[in-house]
Amino acid sequence: MSLASKLVLIILSVFIVFVAYSIHSILQPPKLDKPLPETWWTDKDPKDVDESIQQFSINIDETVLEDLYHRLDLFQEHTLPLQDANFTYGFNTDYLYNVIDFWRNQYDWRQREKFLNQYPHFITNVQGLDIHFMHIKPKITKNVKVLPLLLLHGWPGSIREFYRAIPLLITPRDGYVFEVIVPSLPGYGFSEGATKKGLGSSQVAVVMKNLMLKLGFKKFVVQGGDWGGVIAQNIATLFPENLIGMHSNMCSINTPATFLLTLIGSVFPRLVVEKEYEHLIYPYSSTFKHLLEESGYMHLQATKPDTIGIALRESPVGLAAYIMEKFSTWTDKSWKHLPDGGLTRKFTLTELLDNVMIYWVTGSITTSVRLYAETFSIAHLSLNIENIPTNVPSACVKFPNELLYQPNYLLSFKFYNLIQTTHFPRGGHFAAFEEPDLLVDDVFLFVKKLNV
Repeated sequence: MSLASKLVLIILSVFIVFVAYSIHSILQPPKLDKPLPETWWTDKDPKDVDESIQQFSINIDETVLEDLYHRLDLFQEHTLPLQDANFTYGFNTDYLYNVIDFWRNQYDWRQREKFLNQYPHFITNVQGLDIHFMHIKPKITKNVKVLPLLLLHGWPGSIREFYRAIPLLITPRDGYVFEVIVPSLPGYGFSEGATKKGLGSSQVAVVMKNLMLKLGFKKFVVQGGDWGGVIAQNIATLFPENLIGMHSNMCSINTPATFLLTLIGSVFPRLVVEKEYEHLIYPYSSTFKHLLEESGYMHLQATKPDTIGIALRESPVGLAAYIMEKFSTWTDKSWKHLPDGGLTRKFTLTELLDNVMIYWVTGSITTSVRLYAETFSIAHLSLNIENIPTNVPSACVKFPNELLYQPNYLLSFKFYNLIQTTHFPRGGHFAAFEEPDLLVDDVFLFVKKLNV
């Protein structure tokens, strides 16, 4: 063999070893180097904090409502939508006038307070934060297994999303019933926001786990979507010993391996997804285009949360348009072609405004969107917690109009004990709000399989 041939062989061998090592590295799951610290998230002196659990009632000062009505009365004529634009350019300003008129003349916040207060509300301090939560116990517990269930909302949602599901969850079925805990995430609604940087989704998982421990639940079931789904996954990763099971309507993972496999699936889809669900992810160009259309808000909130927070805090109409638009296109992307965005096909204006009002009367929009900046920070991303595998028994519900679909093969890189996946024929991003019957049916089916 000539010298040149030997050099070529050596170079080729080194290249093959390099490629093999790179592929091996990509396929290796990340690991948690050390536990997350239990950070104190405010400037309060721990010695001055009341650690007790206090009853709470939603009762907004009249001056807040008077200010809201004044701002609504000052609403000026907005730029007309383009012809046939409907919701494709964002919230249609023609329909916005209907929303404002209903809000000002028919929507009654004092009546809505009574509705929201129908369940017991509480506040307690966890890691320096005053955390608000509902705690609903079932009335019938005889001859049934009572399981504590932590329900977690996301953005731009709130505790309001679960009011249709709660009565179903506290009604016994197949020998099980749930004791339901529904917190407002830190910085959302009636829960206090941090005064220090760094409270990302993984750190919120620590807060939520500590809330449940404080309530006396050493082991519990968790369910969530949107940020609630991410936080539920993080609890499963960080505190598997505290979970009976994890149920999510937005299971997700985005490792180098799953990204590479998703791209490979563009050419060989059957390697990644079953044929009957192939249309939910491929052609990937369409999926990627849709994600680009719907994720502009995310880039803004992940980089300049306080700027958008200032704008939305100054205008209730702007806040309503910004939030309610998501309940159109995230529920069904085809609704963007409708002049009313399809908003009242699954929701009422009263229900949608309840959610908007929780943000407005608490002034929490800025602290809520900071969760994006903290989670997408370099410090948080370097933890890679979302992609660390978990052995906690898990269930992933897949609604056809969810923003992103991930097949079971990819989810198996995260969920090593995925005991249940369900594909439903209808439903979108706000599962508990849109399809409470379907979601609750799936939760009961899941716990029945756990045999607890």
